Amino acid sequence: MTSVISLLSDYGLEDGYIAACHGVIVGISPESRIIDVCHLVPSGDVRRGAAILAQTIAYLPAGVHVAVVDPGVGGSRRAVAVEAGEHVFLGPDNGLLSWAVSASGGARAAYELSNEDLFLAPVSPTFHGRDLFAPVAAHLAIGRRPAELGQEIPLNRLVSLPAPTSTVREGYAEGEVLSIDRYGNAQLSIGSGDLVSLGIAPGDTLAVWLGRRRLAVPFKETFTAVPPGEVVAFVDSAGLVALGVNAGDASQRLGLPPGAHVRLSLASRHT
Repeated sequence: MTSVISLLSDYGLEDGYIAACHGVIVGISPESRIIDVCHLVPSGDVRRGAAILAQTIAYLPAGVHVAVVDPGVGGSRRAVAVEAGEHVFLGPDNGLLSWAVSASGGARAAYELSNEDLFLAPVSPTFHGRDLFAPVAAHLAIGRRPAELGQEIPLNRLVSLPAPTSTVREGYAEGEVLSIDRYGNAQLSIGSGDLVSLGIAPGDTLAVWLGRRRLAVPFKETFTAVPPGEVVAFVDSAGLVALGVNAGDASQRLGLPPGAHVRLSLASRHT
């Protein structure tokens, strides 16, 4: 049996952690195709890892998806497998998987990873990616069933991150900074449809409230539509509104960390 196994982590690229995970998988399931989603998630940033996985899963084939952003490794948090759609997600039960599970149609079953016959031995208390998640993924790829991984978990006992929200009121949309990408673009929880419902289209100028600050920001189809160094709003590849700086870093320029509150409206309504 062949299968796709994807990997996402905060392990970085400077060490041999990813190679070790690949090696474990191939040693058990040589025919598996491995897709590296991302290994540059900021260390311990569960929310950023969750956003990347959720926004990528629609483009990944059916398979097993391992996500390890795990600041609680070696502690009391559970290691879990979650079945959703055509996918099985493996990772720590810290909310990392929750947005991708939701994007895949919601969980239909979940299991605690406790079948030690499927782990490497001994299991390092600090490297579950290599010793637990990678071998379990490989065993699933060669035909083991999720129900063989351990005890079933009630779905309402899984840890979930609060879902990103946006609100459209009369004349404006409110949301939060969902994540910051490596270019410094601030992705908002406000979708393109929210702006459409307000009659806002590319070419308009947005009034952007960042706390007590109010900025006038052009809304364009791409960040290159403004001169270098200028702030711009655009719809990103996930269909969400983002704030960027052409050839610059919007997060640093605007002081926007993940979770920051943002409000948008058509600038002409507030002149």
